[in-house]
Amino acid sequence: MTLTASDPAPTALAPPLVVGVDPSLTGTGIASSNGQVDVIGYKKARTKDPGITQLPHAERIRAMRQLAHQVLEAVHLPNLVVMELPAVSRSGGGAHERGWFWWHLYSELTHYEVPVALMAPNARALYATGKGNAAKGAVIDAVSRRFPDWTTNGNDNAADAVALMAAGRDWLGHPITDMPKTHRAALDKATWPTLPGDPR
Repeated sequence: MTLTASDPAPTALAPPLVVGVDPSLTGTGIASSNGQVDVIGYKKARTKDPGITQLPHAERIRAMRQLAHQVLEAVHLPNLVVMELPAVSRSGGGAHERGWFWWHLYSELTHYEVPVALMAPNARALYATGKGNAAKGAVIDAVSRRFPDWTTNGNDNAADAVALMAAGRDWLGHPITDMPKTHRAALDKATWPTLPGDPR
């Protein structure tokens, strides 16, 4: 379903619908508290096609807009979206494109008044494992153990999205499972939105 300006964010769902989003051009992880998990990324038409960051500029922006549209369609209008902040220290190509993609998703969600929370990668890892510097494999293992109803198939992008979603549910007072105090310390490191009627 396409977002339209007349579609309000739902406010009466109990428990709240939360979606975790780990933005990536090659595999954006999306996890909903309703149990759905997806990974959406740029697909090459042929094996010899260049990656999205190597396309001619006119094709590149079209591909990025299409990818963003697919992600936003999957996210839709939950009570809360928890997005992972960009890893600013990350090296390699595509930083320009990744920045545009992140900001486009954020801009569209906030335009349609979807509350957006932001978690840094180390806070997301801390919530999942209790260690902010946990490796991808440790996050995957921890997510599969603590949140078995969300199938990630060993995909780190999907596992990251589940951790983000679970943190959002926890912050809203509807944790999916009891988490240790060390893990919940990650909630204090995130940036949370002001929700309508929330006295916090």
